[in-house]
Amino acid sequence: MNIRTLKADEIECRVQSVKENGFSLLLYKDARVDMAILDEVFGIYGWKRKHEVIGDRLYCTVSIYDKDTNQWIDKQDVGTESYTEKEKGQASDSFKRACFNVGIGRELYTAPFIWITPIDDMKDYKGKFSVSSSFKVKEIGYNDNREINQLVIIDNKGRERFRLGKSINTTIPTTTANTQSNHSAATTEDSMKCTGCGVDINQAVSAYSIKNFGKELCRDCQSKERK
Repeated sequence: MNIRTLKADEIECRVQSVKENGFSLLLYKDARVDMAILDEVFGIYGWKRKHEVIGDRLYCTVSIYDKDTNQWIDKQDVGTESYTEKEKGQASDSFKRACFNVGIGRELYTAPFIWITPIDDMKDYKGKFSVSSSFKVKEIGYNDNREINQLVIIDNKGRERFRLGKSINTTIPTTTANTQSNHSAATTEDSMKCTGCGVDINQAVSAYSIKNFGKELCRDCQSKERK
């Protein structure tokens, strides 16, 4: 069975990194979306999940029943703990990552680098910047390879803030805010370095690492973190 791509209202936006001149967003799905799609594609009796501790890490195995072979097909991954609820965070994260292995939401790894130029979103407390606005995906589209080729993001006031490849900002003049291409190039250069060893990493590796480890790591350093 083919697993469909995610709809706009199934994707959430989270602030990834904040700088004085703007911030980046990360697209993600939650466990409820995973469960809904598993039910939709395989039926409520066609899949199951289990959690187990291996070493000191919590793993989740999502099993799909294959009617052609009369066998359960397993997909497993490990979770990372949240800042608030350690066990619950690991359980949810390991389930979501196992569902990525099944194929749910894997297209999110093809998302562009999403840079938002601030209008009235930023708060500065003693040189520490935070974001007050929330964001959601209004439109999303995919090509034949299940890669994102259309993306529109709006804020909680309904204002369009990002369209694929372009940060939308009609309030701050281009001459004072710099061009989007300069923003993207500078921000990407700053953020696309492994904090463990300093090697260059691409956007997909960066987004995956921040989501699962809370920092930008190359694949080798991610493997070391899991040990």
